[in-house]
Formats: sequence, structure tokens, C-alpha cells
Amino acid sequence: MKRSGVADLPLHGGRVPSWLAARMTTLGTAIAESVIVHYGRTSFLSRLSDPFWFQALGSVMGMDWHSSGITTSVMGALKHGLNRRAGDLGIYICGGRGRHSRNTPAELRHIAAATSLDGAALVRASRLTARIDNNAVDDGFQIYLHSFVLTSEGEWAVVQQGMNERSRLARRYHWHSANVRDFVADPHVAIVGESQGVIRNLVDRRAAPARDALLAIAREDPARTLAEVRRLEMPAHHDVRTTDVNARRLGAVLALAHERDLRDFASFLLLEQLGPRTLQSLALIAEVIHGAPARFEDPARFAFAHGGKDGHPFPVPLDVYDESIGVLRRALDGAKVGHSEKLQGMKRLDALLRTVERQRDPHADVDAVIAHERSISRSLGGRTVFDDASACRPHVSRQQLELFRE
Repeated sequence: MKRSGVADLPLHGGRVPSWLAARMTTLGTAIAESVIVHYGRTSFLSRLSDPFWFQALGSVMGMDWHSSGITTSVMGALKHGLNRRAGDLGIYICGGRGRHSRNTPAELRHIAAATSLDGAALVRASRLTARIDNNAVDDGFQIYLHSFVLTSEGEWAVVQQGMNERSRLARRYHWHSANVRDFVADPHVAIVGESQGVIRNLVDRRAAPARDALLAIAREDPARTLAEVRRLEMPAHHDVRTTDVNARRLGAVLALAHERDLRDFASFLLLEQLGPRTLQSLALIAEVIHGAPARFEDPARFAFAHGGKDGHPFPVPLDVYDESIGVLRRALDGAKVGHSEKLQGMKRLDALLRTVERQRDPHADVDAVIAHERSISRSLGGRTVFDDASACRPHVSRQQLELFRE
């Protein structure tokens, strides 16, 4: 199904610290692998093509929950992690920000030569998506990031982002080959960005008269390409507020993690002895892997798994982050040797979460949850980009960190 959305993505500078970049790579790779194991590579591409799911993924990985940097950092983490597993998982990621985007054609040809795919067709698809979004859709945004995600079967998705320096906004564009029948007939899966009013879109099917006139100045009013898409309006404020979160769904996560009877049952499902804080994170990770599309309309909620690098809604709890990675990694490794109980436990955990939400109708006090998380942050190894984290910094090369630059 075609998904579409509009979001205001404030431009946000800064850097991703190496201690977070390494963990984002590990967790992002494990989440992608879980999706592929359960639902296949096509489903993973479809999720990447959903702007709501993409934003939730970045939030659960500890990035800033709303700003433009989430695109660069998530795609950088996935590229670094999944390309090392491409032979096993059948997923390749090319391109990136700036000069990395210009390497996309060469990377695609190299992969095509090794997999017997049509390299020329893939390069053409990459160039067309970039040119259409940069030139044919005259919306004031200049593309500065282009990531091309390819499966071993030849399916692909594109995530690219443009910048409007005047308005200090970013717009993210999503493409998916399974939904593209004609590059000049509504090819986008989703466009995310704040509406800037009337847009000239020469690939909209309603612009056929303009194309027939060799792309001359349209004689009729240009189409409003963002008028019919789902809206994900990311606010300018950096802090997480009650209005940004579905309190009922967050309440179900907290009930599952912190109410003794539910916590014991959740641990039993995962075959792990876990504390309540780790269960809270795992419940949100499980939802990213198994949740239905409609459940990602409040991506800020997923920041309650591992916080955010700038301290919003709270510092990244490294101890919890590492334990979450360990549980998911052990489940995936066990499934490889025929022991899938833990991996299936994550799926049952997501089902349990929805049952709690439906039967108990819990509601979280978002402000109180944030205050509590900040009060226990130090005990959980909480850190932000502003801290001196040299003592706990996993090794990430300078070249690898370039992939994460916002």
C-alpha cells in the first residue's frame, strides 16, 4: 500500500557522539534483521518508506526525536551495520550525505556486478529520484542526502532529504520500487516536510499537459502535491511534551514494565531475567519491529526507550541501551541455531502490550515520567552529547562518524 505523509523537520546542527553512533549501528542492524527474519526484505523496505515508522526508528535508537539530523544518523547507522551483513541479509545501502551521495552510481554498479542485477537500471532509478525531487518538484528544497537501499532481489527504496535554508526546514522524500509503476505518475511513497504553499510538481499525473509542452511554464495552476498526504507535523520545540505523546500507549508500556504481575509475565515470554527499565525499552523496540503502521503516529513516544542524545526527553541510559541490545542480539543468534523462543518472545511481547492497552486503558503522566527518568538517569549511565564520554566510548573511526554527521 502507498503511504504518504507530511512533517515539519526543523534543521538541527550538531554531531552524533561516537558512544551513541556505535550503539545506533548495533541496535539499528538488530532491528532491521528482526524485521527481515519475521517479515522479509520487502517488508523492511516498506517500513523504511513509511515516514512515521522511520521517525519512530530514529527515536528508539536514541537520536533527537524530531529534527532533520535523524535522517542522516539513521541511514548512516544502517549503512555501516547492514553493509557488513549484506551477504547474510541481502540488504545493501548506498549513498548518504554530501560526497557520499555522489558515490551512489559507482556503489550500485559494484553491487550489481556481484549480484547479477541490472546496474544501469539501478543507477537510472537513483538519478531519476534525485533529479525529480531536486528539479521537477520545485518546492524550494535542495537535496543534500540521497540513500539508496537495495535488496538482493533487485527491489529498492530511496530516502533522501532536502534543505530550505531560508525557512530553516528540511523535507524528507521516500521512494519504493514496489509502488513505482511510472516515474512520471505519482511515484512518491511519501514526502515529509512542512507545506510551503503551492508547489510545481512536474511528475504529478495532473501535470501531464505541462510535460506535453516540454515542461514549459504550466498554463494551469500547479498541483498541491502535499494536500492529500498524511501529516506528521514535527514541532519546533526540542523538548518532549504531553501533546507529543499518545499517553494511553505509553501508559501500556509503563504498566507492562513496572506492574509486578505483568513484568513477571513479560520476562517469562523473553526467557530473560530483566529489570523493569529494560523491559520498558524492549517493549518499545518490539513495537518498532512488529507494530502496525497506525501505531507510529506519535514517534516521540519511542524516545522513552533510550532517551535522546541532547537530553530530550532525558539522557541516553547507556546501561539500559546495552542490555536491550544484548537481549535482542541473543534472541537473533539463538534463532540462527534453531532456538527461536526468545525471538518469538519479542513478538509476543508486542501482542501483550496491545492487550494491556486494550484491557486496562492506562494513561501515562508524561511530565512525571520524564521527571522520573531524569532523576534516575545517573544510576542508568545516562549521557548526552554535552558530556565527556571518553571513558565509555566504543571505537568508531572518523570515516564511520562522517556517516552520522547531521
